[in-house]
Amino acid sequence: MSTEGLTTSAYIKHHLQNLTCSFQEGGFHCAHTAEEAKAMGFWAFNMDTLVVSLVLGLVFLFLFSKVAKHISADVPSGMQNFVEWVVEFIDSSVRGSFNGRSALVAPLALSIFAWIFLMNLMDLVPIDYISLITQPMGIGHFKLVPTTDPNATIGMAIGVFLLVLFYSIKVKGLGGFIGELTLQPFGKFGLPVNLFLEGVNLIAKPVSLALRLFGNMYAGEMIFILIALMGASWVSFSLTNTLLFSSQILLSLGWAIFHILIVTLQAFIFMTLTIVYLDMAHQEHH
Repeated sequence: MSTEGLTTSAYIKHHLQNLTCSFQEGGFHCAHTAEEAKAMGFWAFNMDTLVVSLVLGLVFLFLFSKVAKHISADVPSGMQNFVEWVVEFIDSSVRGSFNGRSALVAPLALSIFAWIFLMNLMDLVPIDYISLITQPMGIGHFKLVPTTDPNATIGMAIGVFLLVLFYSIKVKGLGGFIGELTLQPFGKFGLPVNLFLEGVNLIAKPVSLALRLFGNMYAGEMIFILIALMGASWVSFSLTNTLLFSSQILLSLGWAIFHILIVTLQAFIFMTLTIVYLDMAHQEHH
């Protein structure tokens, strides 16, 4: 599907639609419209989200493992200095927010921060460049930013939530965990209220993780699309008016530079909240 000649509404919908695929009776099939994607039902999956997130995860593992295998104490390379700085930054964040003892938290925090940062960073790739690659291959829709897909952010949040439940039960015991849900903060006489408040607090953890990341990245993607539409309308309005076109370029560049802060901040927030939630899971209430 070519993006040329699309209306404003169709252009926005085109760039916000995932490459949704599923196994059907006729074999493997990918949707060409939002209606086809919806008709695929629950067992459909977003191929672009899976592919990009997997590739970026492998890139992270490859780069960090390569530095670890060739680490030098005499003359460290620039990449080694960068990786050591990232590791020290994550380590200080874990030490400042996590009071328990676990060999999992620091590696998990590093993986979450680096992986989400790389996925968010894809938002800086110009939105129409991907179409130049995918359209000749017969792929009509391809979103390059996995974190603009709620399936990806909810999936990561559920993973963190399962770890929180696991450590809550492991540290406090099943009875202690249930007691925390039913007896805090008003004691045994306030059991229904306690269960409601603590239940909402527990469920809010994965919801806040998922929706905060998705909402910020989705909004950033939308702004890039609107800037691209603005530039296209200005060019069509006056091909000789270079001032308008230059303004659009500066606007895109300015938002991209500001968006670098958002990309990093959202990865940091997701990582920090994960550490805090795991710390809360390791705390026993008496």
